[in-house]
Amino acid sequence: MSYGVFQEYYSGNWTLDGSQDVTGIIGTTSNGVMYLSMPFLFALFTRRWARWRQAAALFGVFLTCISFLVSSFGTHVWHLVATQGVLAALGCALIYSPTTLSLGEWFYTGNRAVAYGIVLSCKNIVGSACPFLLRVLLDRFGFRTALRVWTALAAGTSILAVVFLVPTPPTSLLPPPSASESSARRARRIPWHFLKHRTFYTYSVAIVFQSSGYGIPQTYLNTYAHEVALLSQTSATLLLTLFNIPGIVSSSFFGYLSDNKRFPLSATTVTSISAVISALSALLLWGLTSQGSMGLLVLFSVTFGFFAGGYSATWGGVINELEREAARCNEAIDTGMLYGLLNGARGIGYVSGGLAGVPLLKAGALAGSVGTPFGYGTSYGPLIVFTGLSSVLGSGLLWRWDRLLHWPGLPRSFLYFD
Repeated sequence: MSYGVFQEYYSGNWTLDGSQDVTGIIGTTSNGVMYLSMPFLFALFTRRWARWRQAAALFGVFLTCISFLVSSFGTHVWHLVATQGVLAALGCALIYSPTTLSLGEWFYTGNRAVAYGIVLSCKNIVGSACPFLLRVLLDRFGFRTALRVWTALAAGTSILAVVFLVPTPPTSLLPPPSASESSARRARRIPWHFLKHRTFYTYSVAIVFQSSGYGIPQTYLNTYAHEVALLSQTSATLLLTLFNIPGIVSSSFFGYLSDNKRFPLSATTVTSISAVISALSALLLWGLTSQGSMGLLVLFSVTFGFFAGGYSATWGGVINELEREAARCNEAIDTGMLYGLLNGARGIGYVSGGLAGVPLLKAGALAGSVGTPFGYGTSYGPLIVFTGLSSVLGSGLLWRWDRLLHWPGLPRSFLYFD
C-alpha cells in the first residue's frame, strides 16, 4: 500500500541495472501474487492442514523478512521484482490466509462482514502511517537501509501478533455441519456447488475489473503529483497517506452496510456504491487536475481512497448472498474457500492492471500533449481513463442489474426482473 513512495524515489534516484520502467510493476505484482496464491492457500488450510495454520503464518513471516532483507542487497531491477514482488508477497499471503480463515470461523453466526471490514481497516492504518516513515528512511538512508529497517519492524510485530493474538477457534464455535458437509469433511473434500451459480462468476468478474484500476493510483499518484502537478516530495507523500486514511473508516463502513439488518442492501447495491463513486472521482477529479492542483488531488485521494478502499469489505455481503443461494438449493458451501477465490479474482485484477499500466504510460508519453491542460493531456491520461473505466466495471449493478435492491416485504416481481 506504500509502494508508491518507493516508485517515486526510484524515479529520481536510479542506481540499479535494468529498465527503470520495470519498477512500475513491482507493487502491482506484489498485490497480484498475494491474492492469486490465496485460493490455493485457503483450500489447504480450510480443512486438510487446518492444524498447521499458526506454523504457516510464522513461516510466512520468515519468508517475508528474508525477502525484504535480500532485496536490500539487490543490484538489478529484476532482483527487486523477484524479492519484493514475488517472494515477500508469498510470505504475506501465508500470514493472511490462515489467520483470515480463523477470523471467519469465529464470526460464522453473524457480523462476519463487519469483522472482515475491521481487519481491512487495520491494513489502511498501516498504509496511512507508513508513507511518511518510508519517506524519511529513504531520504536519510537510501532504499537499502530503509528495507532493512522495515525488515526488523515486520519481524518484530508479525511474530508477536501471530503467536499471541491469533487464537484457534474452539470446536464449539465452528458451524454445525449438515449431513452433506459431514461426509465432505470425512472425505477431506471442499464443496464446489457454488461454481454452478451465476452469482459467483458475476461478482468475480466485477472484482477483477475493480482491482485492475485500484492499484494504478497506489503506484503512480506519487510520481504524477511530483512530475505533472509539480508538487514537492512531501506533498506527494501526503497524497498517498490521504489515499489510505479514508479506508480505515470505509472498510468498516462497507462491512456494516453488507451486514446491516435494519435497512438491508443487496451485495449488488453496496458494490455499486463503492465502484461508481470511485470511478467518478477518477474521471472528474484526477482527470481534471493540472499544475499546482493540490486541492483537486487531495479531494481525489480522499474520495477514491474511501470508496475504492472499502470495496473489498463488500465481499462479506457477497458471501452472505451465496450462502443464501446454497441454503435455498440445500447445498453445502465452504465460506473460507469462497473468500479465498474472491481474493484470487482480486489478484488477477492487480496483475492485469500492473501489466497494462506500463504500456498505457508509454502510449501517453508517445501521444504527448493533446491540447488540454488537464491530466488527460499528460502521459498519465490513458492511466486515468483506465482507472475510471475499470472502476465502474467493478459495479455489481452492471452484472446483476436484476438484483439492485433486496428489501424484505417488496413483491418479488419488483425486485427480480429475469
